[in-house]
Amino acid sequence: MALSAAFKERLDQMEFTRNQRLHLLQAEKELQIEKSQMLASKHASIQSIERKCLMLDQKIAAQNLKITLLRSTIHDLDSKYHSSIQQLRTVKSEVEELKELDKEREKYYKLKCSEMNEFMKNVERFRSENRLQVENLRDQVKELSSTFEEIHHKNNYLRNTNQKEVHRLRSTVNAYRIRWN
Repeated sequence: MALSAAFKERLDQMEFTRNQRLHLLQAEKELQIEKSQMLASKHASIQSIERKCLMLDQKIAAQNLKITLLRSTIHDLDSKYHSSIQQLRTVKSEVEELKELDKEREKYYKLKCSEMNEFMKNVERFRSENRLQVENLRDQVKELSSTFEEIHHKNNYLRNTNQKEVHRLRSTVNAYRIRWN
């Protein structure tokens, strides 16, 4: 029986070891299931995070597109602004040139008005002087005519001899009349 007790003890020990191993295997299995569930949960969490990252990448791409569009718009507006500034400078330059031309035209106009007024004064003075000269010449013509008439009456007999002189005097008188009328 000693053999059988030792065998039985050995059998009990093997049974105990087997039960321990089964228990360890069961614990290992439960641990593996737990790890598997945790891994599945983490995998689901990672997939969720990846989806969120993908959505964020899409949002970032959309925002980058908006930024690019806004930069393009800003560049266009900046270009238009510089073009407008250049046009404004050109218009200001033209306005300054027109102001200068207007000043020069005003000076020219004043100068011409002054010259015209001076000319009108000269014309008026010339008229006055010429009127006086015409009056004097008319008086001289009348005087010459009356002298001529006198001479003609007094010297009727010399008429034929002095006809050339008389003709010359008449021509002179007529020339004065034509000139001053």
